[in-house]
Order: sequence, then structure tokens, then C-alpha cells
Amino acid sequence: MADRGGDVPTVLPPIYQLPEWETITHPPKPRQSLLGRILPSRDALDEPLSVSVQRSTTADLEQAKEEPGRASTLPTYAPSTAENNTTKSRLVSSLHKRLDLVVPPHRTYFGRSRRFLFLCILLPVAIFLFVLTPLAIGLGVGLSRRSSKTQHLPLPSNKSVFTGDLTYYEPSLGACGIQSNSGENIVSVSHIIFDAASQGSDPNANPLCGMKIRVTRDFVEAGVGNRSVDVTVVDRCVGCAATDLDLSTAVFEQLALLDTGRVVGNWAWLS
Repeated sequence: MADRGGDVPTVLPPIYQLPEWETITHPPKPRQSLLGRILPSRDALDEPLSVSVQRSTTADLEQAKEEPGRASTLPTYAPSTAENNTTKSRLVSSLHKRLDLVVPPHRTYFGRSRRFLFLCILLPVAIFLFVLTPLAIGLGVGLSRRSSKTQHLPLPSNKSVFTGDLTYYEPSLGACGIQSNSGENIVSVSHIIFDAASQGSDPNANPLCGMKIRVTRDFVEAGVGNRSVDVTVVDRCVGCAATDLDLSTAVFEQLALLDTGRVVGNWAWLS
């Protein structure tokens, strides 16, 4: 029995397709922040430029194919000034479009136009935040540092007993405008606390002038024990530290031997 010649029909594999209700026609867009809505994306700025570069490259390739003897001289892309200006104009235009989407110009805000909103509300707020706020913070920090430094000085507001060097000098007309002599119970305080307590350019009006200080020391050299003398502030001592006192000769002799010249003693303000 002869076999019938002929080609056996080939059976193609089945093709599977997604039904229409499973096909994704509109993929979800990623969420953007408020700044991302206003500022243009990088792809939007680079797309026109890349398209122009691609077109110029394609034109050069076609021209090189038409002229076989011509060598390929495709230049590397270098943006010119005009292209930079075009990019800037695109950026400004894109910013305007984004701004119009977020804050439409035809709408009113609190009964005012968008121009009024930016010039009279947002601009003053921005100036306050970026200019006045740092100045206020710096001023507050400076005042706090100055107040903290003043609190540690031996001023009358600091009700403590201070320890410092005691010296003596020959008084005359002092910084408080008072004429004194070496026989009086007077004292010259440090220029540090004198200037810190100053309330103006006139040293005679310094609030420390005329205030009383009680100076105490153990007079061990004479074997008389603890001695104290009340003195009046009349002068400003330039070479004294903050807790040092420069006494008259009469006061120093009541607390130490005159030949010692410098001793350590305690003192406090009298209220």
C-alpha cells in the first residue's frame, strides 16, 4: 500500500494573551512633593537638548553615507551661550508653569490676588525668617553670654565673700571724682568690675562710687588674729584683677605689715 506523498501540516503553539480587564493601560504615577511640583524635573530639561543632539548626529551620519570619500568628523557636543540661555529660559518657563499649577493666577487668596499674596504676605515672612530671626538669635546669645559673665564678677549683686590680693597706694583725685588721702578708709576696686557696673561715659556717675566694702584678714604677722575694716569705693585700679583691692595706707596697716606690700585677704559688699 503506497504512502501518499505530501507535507504534514505543522501545528503552531497556542498564543496566550491577557484579557482586557487584566491589561494595565494607565500605570499609577509616583507621588510628588510640593517642591517637586513647582521645580521642573531634570528629564524635562534634558529632553529637548538630547533630541536636538540626536537629530544633528543622525543628519551627520546620513551625510557621511551619501559621501563615501568623506571622513567622519562628528564633533563632540559642547553647549554654546545661546543653548545655555535657551536652557535657562526653559527652566524659567517650567517654573512659571509649575507655579501656575500650584497657585493659579486667576484665583483669589483671602480675597486678594496672587501678586498681593506674594508681595505683601510671603515676602515679608521670608525676610523675617531668613534675616531678622538669625539676628535675633545672635543678639539673644550675646546678651545671655554677657549676663552669665557678669553674674560671675564680684559685683554688689553677687552676695558672696571674695578672696584676692590686697595692696596699697597713695590716693589723690580718683575716678569717682572724690579727693582722698592716705589716712582715710578708702579703696580702689578693679577696673574689670568698675567698667562692668558703668552705666554711661561719666565715671563719676558709676554706681560703685561711694559703696561700702568690708575687708577681712588674719593679721598673723602681729599676732592679733582676725581683723576687719570697712572702706569706701572712690577709685578704679587698672592693674588689679577682678577680686583684688588697692587700699589706702591707713587701711593696709590695720590688716598687714606695710613692708609686705601684698597680702591675701577676704572682702564682701555691705548692703
